[in-house]
Amino acid sequence: MGGADIIPGVSGGTVALILGIYERLVTAISHFDLTLFDHVRHRRWSEAADHNDCRFQVTLFTGIALGVASLAGLMHYLLEHELQYTYSVFFGLILASSILVGKLITKWSAVSIIGLIAGCAFAFWLIGQLPQTPPSGVWYIFLCGVIAICAMILPGISGAFILVLMGKYSDLTGSLREVLHGNITAEAVTNIAGFGVGAFIGIVSFSKFLKWLLSHYHQITMALLCGFMIGSLRKLWPFTQDMTPDIVKFKLKTFQPIMPDFSDSSTWISIVLAIAATAFVFFLDWVTVKLSKINADNETENIVKS
Repeated sequence: MGGADIIPGVSGGTVALILGIYERLVTAISHFDLTLFDHVRHRRWSEAADHNDCRFQVTLFTGIALGVASLAGLMHYLLEHELQYTYSVFFGLILASSILVGKLITKWSAVSIIGLIAGCAFAFWLIGQLPQTPPSGVWYIFLCGVIAICAMILPGISGAFILVLMGKYSDLTGSLREVLHGNITAEAVTNIAGFGVGAFIGIVSFSKFLKWLLSHYHQITMALLCGFMIGSLRKLWPFTQDMTPDIVKFKLKTFQPIMPDFSDSSTWISIVLAIAATAFVFFLDWVTVKLSKINADNETENIVKS
Protein backbone atom coordinates (compact mmCIF):
# COMPACT_ATOMS: atom_id res chain seq x y z
CA MET A 1 0.00 0.00 0.00
CA GLY A 2 2.86 2.39 0.75
CA GLY A 3 4.43 1.76 -2.64
CA ALA A 4 1.08 2.27 -4.36
CA ASP A 5 0.47 5.61 -2.62
CA ILE A 6 3.63 6.97 -4.25
CA ILE A 7 2.25 6.41 -7.76
CA PRO A 8 -0.06 9.17 -9.03
CA GLY A 9 -3.40 7.61 -9.91
CA VAL A 10 -2.86 4.53 -7.73
CA SER A 11 -4.52 4.34 -4.33
CA GLY A 12 -3.46 2.34 -1.31
CA GLY A 13 -7.14 1.45 -1.00
CA THR A 14 -6.88 -0.37 -4.33
CA VAL A 15 -4.12 -2.61 -2.97
CA ALA A 16 -6.06 -3.25 0.24
CA LEU A 17 -9.07 -4.32 -1.81
CA ILE A 18 -6.98 -6.61 -4.03
CA LEU A 19 -5.28 -8.27 -1.05
CA GLY A 20 -8.56 -8.91 0.75
CA ILE A 21 -7.97 -6.66 3.77
CA TYR A 22 -10.11 -3.71 2.70
CA GLU A 23 -13.17 -4.45 4.84
CA ARG A 24 -11.03 -5.27 7.87
CA LEU A 25 -9.15 -1.99 7.43
CA VAL A 26 -12.37 0.03 7.14
CA THR A 27 -13.81 -1.70 10.21
CA ALA A 28 -10.65 -1.14 12.27
CA ILE A 29 -10.51 2.56 11.46
CA SER A 30 -14.23 2.99 12.14
CA HIS A 31 -13.66 1.67 15.68
CA PHE A 32 -12.14 4.95 16.79
CA ASP A 33 -15.35 5.55 18.72
CA LEU A 34 -16.84 6.10 22.19
CA THR A 35 -16.37 2.43 23.06
CA LEU A 36 -12.65 2.72 22.43
CA PHE A 37 -12.52 5.96 24.43
CA ASP A 38 -14.31 4.24 27.33
CA HIS A 39 -11.83 1.33 27.30
CA VAL A 40 -8.89 3.75 27.32
CA ARG A 41 -10.43 5.95 30.01
CA HIS A 42 -10.79 2.95 32.32
CA ARG A 43 -7.36 1.61 31.31
CA ARG A 44 -8.74 -1.57 29.79
CA TRP A 45 -5.83 -1.73 27.37
CA SER A 46 -6.43 -5.29 26.16
CA GLU A 47 -10.10 -4.63 25.37
CA ALA A 48 -9.15 -1.37 23.64
CA ALA A 49 -6.56 -3.14 21.47
CA ASP A 50 -9.02 -5.89 20.52
CA HIS A 51 -11.82 -3.43 19.76
CA ASN A 52 -9.58 -1.33 17.51
CA ASP A 53 -7.76 -4.33 15.94
CA CYS A 54 -4.61 -2.60 17.12
CA ARG A 55 -2.12 -5.32 16.13
CA PHE A 56 -3.45 -5.31 12.56
CA GLN A 57 -3.37 -1.51 12.28
CA VAL A 58 0.10 -1.10 13.78
CA THR A 59 1.53 -3.81 11.51
CA LEU A 60 -0.21 -2.44 8.43
CA PHE A 61 0.69 1.22 8.90
CA THR A 62 4.28 0.30 9.78
CA GLY A 63 4.41 -1.56 6.47
CA ILE A 64 2.94 1.43 4.65
CA ALA A 65 5.59 3.73 6.17
CA LEU A 66 8.36 1.30 5.21
CA GLY A 67 6.94 1.00 1.70
CA VAL A 68 6.90 4.75 1.21
CA ALA A 69 10.40 5.18 2.65
CA SER A 70 12.01 2.29 0.74
CA LEU A 71 10.29 2.72 -2.64
CA ALA A 72 10.04 6.52 -2.89
CA GLY A 73 13.47 6.89 -4.51
CA LEU A 74 12.92 4.06 -6.98
CA MET A 75 9.45 5.26 -7.95
CA HIS A 76 10.68 8.83 -8.36
CA TYR A 77 13.38 7.61 -10.76
CA LEU A 78 10.98 5.41 -12.73
CA LEU A 79 8.37 8.17 -13.06
CA GLU A 80 10.99 10.70 -14.12
CA HIS A 81 12.89 8.51 -16.59
CA GLU A 82 10.67 5.51 -17.49
CA LEU A 83 7.17 6.93 -17.25
CA GLN A 84 5.67 5.04 -20.18
CA TYR A 85 6.93 1.64 -19.06
CA THR A 86 6.06 2.28 -15.40
CA TYR A 87 2.50 3.29 -16.27
CA SER A 88 2.23 0.25 -18.57
CA VAL A 89 2.96 -2.09 -15.67
CA PHE A 90 0.51 -0.37 -13.32
CA PHE A 91 -2.13 -0.18 -16.04
CA GLY A 92 -1.95 -3.97 -16.36
CA LEU A 93 -1.95 -4.47 -12.59
CA ILE A 94 -5.02 -2.29 -12.00
CA LEU A 95 -6.88 -3.67 -15.02
CA ALA A 96 -6.46 -7.26 -13.83
CA SER A 97 -7.25 -6.26 -10.25
CA SER A 98 -10.50 -4.57 -11.27
CA ILE A 99 -11.55 -7.81 -12.98
CA LEU A 100 -10.80 -9.79 -9.81
CA VAL A 101 -12.75 -7.31 -7.69
CA GLY A 102 -15.64 -7.64 -10.14
CA LYS A 103 -15.57 -11.40 -9.55
CA LEU A 104 -16.21 -10.71 -5.83
CA ILE A 105 -19.67 -9.47 -6.79
CA THR A 106 -21.57 -12.75 -6.67
CA LYS A 107 -24.93 -11.40 -7.82
CA TRP A 108 -25.08 -8.72 -10.49
CA SER A 109 -28.24 -6.64 -10.67
CA ALA A 110 -29.36 -3.54 -12.54
CA VAL A 111 -28.45 -1.40 -9.50
CA SER A 112 -24.97 -2.98 -9.28
CA ILE A 113 -24.35 -2.29 -12.97
CA ILE A 114 -25.46 1.33 -12.49
CA GLY A 115 -23.10 1.59 -9.50
CA LEU A 116 -20.23 0.21 -11.61
CA ILE A 117 -20.90 2.69 -14.43
CA ALA A 118 -21.33 5.60 -12.00
CA GLY A 119 -18.07 4.81 -10.19
CA CYS A 120 -16.20 4.47 -13.49
CA ALA A 121 -17.64 7.72 -14.87
CA PHE A 122 -16.90 9.69 -11.69
CA ALA A 123 -13.27 8.52 -11.46
CA PHE A 124 -12.75 9.10 -15.20
CA TRP A 125 -14.16 12.65 -14.90
CA LEU A 126 -12.26 13.49 -11.72
CA ILE A 127 -8.88 12.46 -13.12
CA GLY A 128 -9.44 14.69 -16.15
CA GLN A 129 -9.83 17.83 -14.06
CA LEU A 130 -7.17 20.55 -13.91
CA PRO A 131 -5.72 22.02 -10.68
CA GLN A 132 -7.69 24.92 -9.24
CA THR A 133 -6.60 28.20 -7.65
CA PRO A 134 -7.30 27.63 -3.93
CA PRO A 135 -8.78 30.08 -1.42
CA SER A 136 -6.72 31.03 1.62
CA GLY A 137 -7.45 30.17 5.24
CA VAL A 138 -6.99 27.25 7.60
CA TRP A 139 -10.58 26.17 6.98
CA TYR A 140 -9.65 25.22 3.42
CA ILE A 141 -6.61 23.28 4.63
CA PHE A 142 -8.94 21.43 7.02
CA LEU A 143 -11.31 20.68 4.12
CA CYS A 144 -8.38 19.40 2.04
CA GLY A 145 -7.52 17.00 4.85
CA VAL A 146 -11.08 15.68 5.04
CA ILE A 147 -11.44 15.15 1.29
CA ALA A 148 -7.92 13.86 0.53
CA ILE A 149 -7.98 11.21 3.26
CA CYS A 150 -11.41 10.01 2.10
CA ALA A 151 -10.03 9.71 -1.43
CA MET A 152 -6.98 7.83 -0.16
CA ILE A 153 -9.09 5.06 1.37
CA LEU A 154 -11.16 4.70 -1.79
CA PRO A 155 -9.80 2.34 -4.47
CA GLY A 156 -8.79 4.05 -7.69
CA ILE A 157 -8.62 7.61 -6.33
CA SER A 158 -5.28 9.04 -5.23
CA GLY A 159 -5.31 11.34 -2.20
CA ALA A 160 -2.18 13.12 -3.45
CA PHE A 161 -3.90 13.77 -6.79
CA ILE A 162 -6.89 15.29 -4.97
CA LEU A 163 -4.53 17.70 -3.19
CA VAL A 164 -3.06 18.67 -6.55
CA LEU A 165 -6.57 19.38 -7.89
CA MET A 166 -7.44 21.43 -4.81
CA GLY A 167 -4.27 23.45 -5.29
CA LYS A 168 -2.69 22.68 -1.92
CA TYR A 169 -0.24 19.87 -2.67
CA SER A 170 2.81 22.15 -2.89
CA ASP A 171 1.81 24.20 0.17
CA LEU A 172 1.34 21.14 2.37
CA THR A 173 4.45 19.28 1.23
CA GLY A 174 6.41 22.53 1.56
CA SER A 175 5.19 23.03 5.14
CA LEU A 176 6.09 19.45 6.02
CA ARG A 177 9.54 19.86 4.48
CA GLU A 178 10.15 23.07 6.48
CA VAL A 179 9.23 21.42 9.79
CA LEU A 180 11.36 18.34 9.06
CA HIS A 181 14.34 20.63 8.35
CA GLY A 182 13.85 22.45 11.64
CA ASN A 183 12.41 25.63 10.11
CA ILE A 184 9.27 25.72 12.26
CA THR A 185 7.01 28.64 11.37
CA ALA A 186 3.49 29.50 12.50
CA GLU A 187 2.17 29.05 8.94
CA ALA A 188 3.77 25.62 8.54
CA VAL A 189 2.47 24.38 11.91
CA THR A 190 -1.02 25.74 11.18
CA ASN A 191 -1.10 24.04 7.77
CA ILE A 192 0.02 20.67 9.13
CA ALA A 193 -2.26 20.85 12.18
CA GLY A 194 -5.29 21.90 10.13
CA PHE A 195 -4.70 19.16 7.57
CA GLY A 196 -4.04 16.54 10.28
CA VAL A 197 -7.25 17.33 12.19
CA GLY A 198 -9.24 17.27 8.96
CA ALA A 199 -7.65 13.97 7.90
CA PHE A 200 -8.40 12.32 11.26
CA ILE A 201 -12.03 13.47 11.33
CA GLY A 202 -12.45 12.60 7.66
CA ILE A 203 -11.07 9.06 7.82
CA VAL A 204 -12.92 8.10 11.03
CA SER A 205 -16.24 9.51 9.79
CA PHE A 206 -15.92 8.19 6.24
CA SER A 207 -14.79 4.73 7.40
CA LYS A 208 -17.97 4.45 9.49
CA PHE A 209 -20.02 5.35 6.42
CA LEU A 210 -18.11 2.82 4.29
CA LYS A 211 -18.56 0.12 6.94
CA TRP A 212 -22.30 0.78 6.95
CA LEU A 213 -22.43 0.58 3.14
CA LEU A 214 -20.47 -2.68 3.07
CA SER A 215 -22.74 -4.15 5.76
CA HIS A 216 -26.05 -3.15 4.19
CA TYR A 217 -25.29 -2.79 0.46
CA HIS A 218 -22.24 -4.98 -0.07
CA GLN A 219 -22.77 -5.92 -3.71
CA ILE A 220 -23.60 -2.38 -4.85
CA THR A 221 -20.71 -0.89 -2.89
CA MET A 222 -18.24 -3.37 -4.34
CA ALA A 223 -19.53 -2.58 -7.84
CA LEU A 224 -19.02 1.15 -7.16
CA LEU A 225 -15.47 0.54 -5.90
CA CYS A 226 -14.74 -1.62 -8.94
CA GLY A 227 -15.94 1.26 -11.12
CA PHE A 228 -13.54 3.63 -9.36
CA MET A 229 -10.67 1.31 -10.25
CA ILE A 230 -11.68 1.04 -13.92
CA GLY A 231 -12.15 4.81 -14.22
CA SER A 232 -8.74 5.46 -12.67
CA LEU A 233 -7.08 3.70 -15.62
CA ARG A 234 -7.33 7.04 -17.44
CA LYS A 235 -4.56 8.37 -15.19
CA LEU A 236 -2.35 5.35 -15.93
CA TRP A 237 -2.67 5.37 -19.73
CA PRO A 238 0.97 4.78 -20.78
CA PHE A 239 0.96 6.87 -23.94
CA THR A 240 0.97 10.57 -23.08
CA GLN A 241 2.29 13.96 -24.11
CA ASP A 242 3.78 16.30 -21.50
CA MET A 243 1.75 19.53 -21.62
CA THR A 244 3.80 21.27 -18.91
CA PRO A 245 7.47 20.75 -19.87
CA ASP A 246 8.55 23.81 -17.84
CA ILE A 247 7.33 22.27 -14.56
CA VAL A 248 9.96 20.14 -12.84
CA LYS A 249 7.93 18.51 -10.03
CA PHE A 250 6.29 15.41 -11.48
CA LYS A 251 3.05 15.51 -9.48
CA LEU A 252 2.35 19.04 -10.73
CA LYS A 253 2.76 18.13 -14.40
CA THR A 254 -0.16 17.71 -16.78
CA PHE A 255 -0.13 14.91 -19.35
CA GLN A 256 -2.41 14.56 -22.35
CA PRO A 257 -3.34 10.99 -23.41
CA ILE A 258 -2.46 10.21 -27.02
CA MET A 259 -2.86 7.24 -29.33
CA PRO A 260 0.11 4.85 -29.36
CA ASP A 261 2.48 4.82 -32.30
CA PHE A 262 2.57 1.17 -33.36
CA SER A 263 5.61 1.76 -35.54
CA ASP A 264 7.62 2.56 -32.39
CA SER A 265 9.23 -0.41 -30.62
CA SER A 266 8.59 1.22 -27.23
CA THR A 267 4.86 0.88 -27.85
CA TRP A 268 5.12 -2.88 -28.19
CA ILE A 269 7.36 -3.10 -25.13
CA SER A 270 4.70 -1.20 -23.19
CA ILE A 271 1.98 -3.57 -24.41
CA VAL A 272 4.04 -6.62 -23.42
CA LEU A 273 4.70 -5.12 -19.98
CA ALA A 274 0.99 -4.45 -19.46
CA ILE A 275 0.07 -8.00 -20.50
CA ALA A 276 2.79 -9.45 -18.25
CA ALA A 277 1.54 -7.40 -15.29
CA THR A 278 -2.02 -8.55 -15.94
CA ALA A 279 -0.92 -12.19 -16.10
CA PHE A 280 1.10 -11.75 -12.91
CA VAL A 281 -1.99 -10.60 -10.97
CA PHE A 282 -4.04 -13.54 -12.24
CA PHE A 283 -1.19 -15.90 -11.32
CA LEU A 284 -1.04 -14.49 -7.79
CA ASP A 285 -4.81 -14.91 -7.47
CA TRP A 286 -4.52 -18.54 -8.63
CA VAL A 287 -1.76 -19.21 -6.07
CA THR A 288 -3.82 -17.58 -3.32
CA VAL A 289 -6.86 -19.71 -4.13
CA LYS A 290 -4.71 -22.86 -4.17
CA LEU A 291 -3.10 -22.04 -0.82
CA SER A 292 -6.48 -21.25 0.72
CA LYS A 293 -7.83 -24.61 -0.46
CA ILE A 294 -4.80 -26.44 0.94
CA ASN A 295 -5.15 -24.68 4.30
CA ALA A 296 -8.88 -25.45 4.40
CA ASP A 297 -8.22 -29.13 3.62
CA ASN A 298 -5.54 -29.31 6.33
CA GLU A 299 -7.87 -27.77 8.91
CA THR A 300 -10.60 -30.23 7.97
CA GLU A 301 -8.17 -33.15 8.25
CA ASN A 302 -7.01 -31.97 11.69
CA ILE A 303 -10.61 -31.69 12.89
CA VAL A 304 -11.37 -35.21 11.65
CA LYS A 305 -8.27 -36.58 13.40
CA SER A 306 -9.22 -34.85 16.63
